[in-house]
Amino acid sequence: MSSLQTLSNDLAGVVAAASVGVVRVDARRRLPATGFVLTADGLIVTAHHVVHHEEINIGLADGRQVKASLVGRDPSTDLALLRAEVDGLTPLPHAAAADLSVGHLVLALGRPGQTVQATLGIISASGGSWRTSAGGSVDQYIQTDVIMYPGFSGGPLVNAAGQVIGLNSSALSQGVSLTIPASTVQRVTDTLLTHGKMRRGYLGISTQRVRLPNNLREQLGRKSGLLIIAVDAETPAAAAGLVLGDTLVALDGQIVRTHDDLLALLAGDRVGQKVPAEIIRGGELQTILVTIGERG
Repeated sequence: MSSLQTLSNDLAGVVAAASVGVVRVDARRRLPATGFVLTADGLIVTAHHVVHHEEINIGLADGRQVKASLVGRDPSTDLALLRAEVDGLTPLPHAAAADLSVGHLVLALGRPGQTVQATLGIISASGGSWRTSAGGSVDQYIQTDVIMYPGFSGGPLVNAAGQVIGLNSSALSQGVSLTIPASTVQRVTDTLLTHGKMRRGYLGISTQRVRLPNNLREQLGRKSGLLIIAVDAETPAAAAGLVLGDTLVALDGQIVRTHDDLLALLAGDRVGQKVPAEIIRGGELQTILVTIGERG
């Protein structure tokens, strides 16, 4: 048997073994999506953007259809946790992040119909943690060259051993196949299972990036900050005394140059904490204490 035929058979075996944990998710009009099993007692993860209806049906690998309910969702990382009314499911094993390298073969699995589907590719780029356009924190950047066929969102990306690298989503970036790593999936779904939502901090301000005056650039050692262009009433920012025209340059000792910097500092673990906010007001650097609130 040739090496190519051996590889082909091995890949088919990986798909067959992993398919028992890949499910169809009927939670939107027309096109079903995909999810995969997290626990034997019915916890299933899928993409947030494919869950439109409260009435959710799950198509299992053995052909059965069962009802499911929404445990919680996190739009910022495009993850949703479901609980199906069934026991005895087969969870898929997770791969270690350290075992992931550019060039590794990967398979994207989907079940938009009755049978599992697959597409083959490689890890085309890998990097450190990053933040989605909606402010979600993702532990690792994973880009592949797999083709995301219709209905594949919410399905797993698996390695050559059939272990889950992460969850595929077509909603995170246009024209690029990105995967939410298994560590982020686990972290977010654990929080959703406990709280039903992800805690997000907020101040209640709208901002615009601006260049700092020359004298302040030299004093602070940075070129830009965030001009506050609106302060919502009855918010942490209003209570702290932040006003229109202030320029935020640091929060809790961390430099703030962009709105993404600010979002990164408003993580759930900071909710309720009183932290110093360094601002420029009237051309002078001031420090104001602000208590970070929780976004509803």
